[in-house]
Amino acid sequence: MYVGTLSFDLLLGDVHSLKEKRSVVRPIVAELQRKFSVSAAEVGDQDLHRRAEIGVALVTGDTSYLSDVLDRCERLVAARPEVELLSVRRRIHGDDD
Repeated sequence: MYVGTLSFDLLLGDVHSLKEKRSVVRPIVAELQRKFSVSAAEVGDQDLHRRAEIGVALVTGDTSYLSDVLDRCERLVAARPEVELLSVRRRIHGDDD
């Protein structure tokens, strides 16, 4: 069994309130969940209106599938024009960890 996680640090564009932030972050989280069947949520910077941290997790038995899905998740978030991807942290945990 392998668990892969991604943590995205995002800078949001023209956002002036937490309500506007939710209208940007929620569709990204929903698209990640829908397209890739991963667990995704806003996991940090909830009190800052121009920053967001989104976490993604996937459990599988195949490391190549895990890497492929995490790569596609990263490309999806990086391609969103309304956010700037500041950093991505990737971790893969196996049975030996």
